[in-house]
Amino acid sequence: MNPALQGLLTIVIGVGGCVAYFYLSNLFLDKVLFPPRGANAGRNINRANMIRPWLFLLPALLALGLYLAYPVFETLRLSLTERVRGGGYEFVGLANYRQMVSEPKFWEGFTNNLLWLIVVPAASTAFGLLAAQLTDRIKWGSFAKSLIFMPMAISFVGAAVIFKLIYDTRAAGQEQIGVLNAVWLSFDGGPGSFIWLRLVPALLLLSLAVGAVALGWSLLKPVIGREGRSPGAVFGALRLLGVALMALLALLMLRQIVAVFATDFPYGQPQTWLTIPFWNNFFLMIVLIWIQTGFAMVLLSAALRGIPEETVEAAIVDGANPFQIFFKIKMPQIVGTIVVVWTTITIIVLKVFDIVFAMTNGQWETQVLANYMYDKLFRANDWGVGSAGAMVIMLMVTPILVWNVYNARKEMR
Repeated sequence: MNPALQGLLTIVIGVGGCVAYFYLSNLFLDKVLFPPRGANAGRNINRANMIRPWLFLLPALLALGLYLAYPVFETLRLSLTERVRGGGYEFVGLANYRQMVSEPKFWEGFTNNLLWLIVVPAASTAFGLLAAQLTDRIKWGSFAKSLIFMPMAISFVGAAVIFKLIYDTRAAGQEQIGVLNAVWLSFDGGPGSFIWLRLVPALLLLSLAVGAVALGWSLLKPVIGREGRSPGAVFGALRLLGVALMALLALLMLRQIVAVFATDFPYGQPQTWLTIPFWNNFFLMIVLIWIQTGFAMVLLSAALRGIPEETVEAAIVDGANPFQIFFKIKMPQIVGTIVVVWTTITIIVLKVFDIVFAMTNGQWETQVLANYMYDKLFRANDWGVGSAGAMVIMLMVTPILVWNVYNARKEMR
């Protein structure tokens, strides 16, 4: 069958099936199960109205149970078992987890995921907020927003291919088609090279270290009673875990600052950027930042437009400058949207796979947990350790989901 016809048929059957289900289920509920007539008409109407929402939710609940709940429990079961020769599985307890944590590639992926976790959500949210603020102040802001949002329409693999061309390397003496190498060959070790290759990266790494420390301190304050309220045992433990991870990342950033000034750069030679340890992770992160900035911009732009004009006008009358208006008037009013954007991008980062798989396949110290899981499952055919890796990713995502639900319920109250 022609793929276009197959797609059209799928849409027709899917949409038609949904319409038929909702229409026929309503008909069955009102005409057969609880007909609104006779002596019990009022009671039947109330019962039908109580059942109707669950009737509408039933397809979604079945789909979630089949494609979400069942895989979670099956993955957990596989992580506690091991394939045996001749077919079947044998229960091995936590042996797969012990094997996983003993492998350097797992810790490489775990460390890289933490690095992605700090850089990508922060950079995407910051650039999205900057774009939202600036595009609202220019006449052609709508056109600019459409350009910034356009990468969202590109798949992760497509974006990876685009940036792989940007990072492309040709042999010395040949014309470089990679933009980054064309820029790199313009450096010769002078003051410009010191500023762009040592000072600027060091400042960026220092800002990341300071951000990690600030985030760790904000997580620690409720635990030590600096905010006058206790977060509870569970949230307190999660906060302490977050503090430990932030401290680890801050130390990693400070170590790399020393490495920046100690490195002897090979000027005049084209570089294979994706093979340079540590820095190649940032080259991969740029791809996801480029994609997610548009998402952050759209949500934050809507939040900025929702700020009452009276508060801004009052600040102007009181003599506030544009920076004070932005950081002290606007930012506090959109902090809820910033948290939503940040956590949404964080969840995407924890599951990142396509970009790493298409550009480096986890080589040259760019491994991430999702790629590690894929390697174990489909290359090594080690379903036990692969499933254990999947459970680690789920455990890293779960606190963020719980935090989102907690904040949403608190705002509703």
